[in-house]
Amino acid sequence: MKRSILLLLVLLASITVQASTPNYHVIRKIHLGGDGFWDYLAVSDSTRQLFVSHATHVTVLDLASGRVVGDIADTPGVHGIAFAPKLGRGFISCGRTDVVKIFDLKTLKVIGEVKTGKDPDSVMFDPATGHVFAMNGHSDSATVIDAANGKVVGTIALGGKPEEARTDGDGIVWINLEDKSEVVKVDSRKLTVLARYPLAPGEEPSGMTLVGHYVISVCHNKLMTILDAASGKVIETLRIGGYVDGAGYDPATGMVFSSNGIGTLTIARQESPGKFAVVQTVETEPGARTMTIDPKTHDVYLSTGKLIMPKEKGGRYGVVKDSFGLLEVGP
Repeated sequence: MKRSILLLLVLLASITVQASTPNYHVIRKIHLGGDGFWDYLAVSDSTRQLFVSHATHVTVLDLASGRVVGDIADTPGVHGIAFAPKLGRGFISCGRTDVVKIFDLKTLKVIGEVKTGKDPDSVMFDPATGHVFAMNGHSDSATVIDAANGKVVGTIALGGKPEEARTDGDGIVWINLEDKSEVVKVDSRKLTVLARYPLAPGEEPSGMTLVGHYVISVCHNKLMTILDAASGKVIETLRIGGYVDGAGYDPATGMVFSSNGIGTLTIARQESPGKFAVVQTVETEPGARTMTIDPKTHDVYLSTGKLIMPKEKGGRYGVVKDSFGLLEVGP
């Protein structure tokens, strides 16, 4: 009898573990076509639309149907998209012209533009201040814009090449410095650098996300670093795929994502305080290096296209004409 009870407990434990293991997979592919490379994409939950950067324009899709419902043209070298939903405004960083364009979320019409530093990359809205932060990749700085009036309120010297930034919503902005392999802590109200934290053994951080008081960065040496904001120390690293560029966290499911351009999506989660673990690796497609999460459906969207391998070592990749599109990954 005791042996039967023991076997039953083992079986129940096994079922529980299996039930808690995610089963993400590619749900569908959405063909968009067109030429050129891509960078960030972002979900506007207030309008239930997906905004996709693509070379010189931003394609807008209805999330429910996956159909294209609009296009924001003339955004050369587009990198990032951010939203100020209460103001009904969106913001697009244009790397080739060193500006952030402001558009109306309802009409998708451009209503203004703001001069930034050189090559604005990722762009982020901070609800604590109502400011937009543009990461100037070639100026080692961040341009800070008042989202309501479109005026520059300041520039923050960062001392390194900024990649992605995240806000805690309470006055602190965290920024990855790619060339310094460190994270910078910024006071979003005073526009001052408060601290710098090394990410070793992580190198060349790109994507970033926040999980509670942990700052998670995905690095080009195939590591995800977990930085404890309280101590300023990297407390754990996880193995991820190569050519990473994006990261995200879904608080509803507890899943942390790393989009790897090698053609995988690494999924991790917090198992206990200070302890994270990789729970699944999803096969995507080469080039799918940036991502965003739909907070309603919890699906992950990634941009990609069919890549052409460089003819010489160290050469640049090409993209097959009209191969650009999206992958939707979900449980």
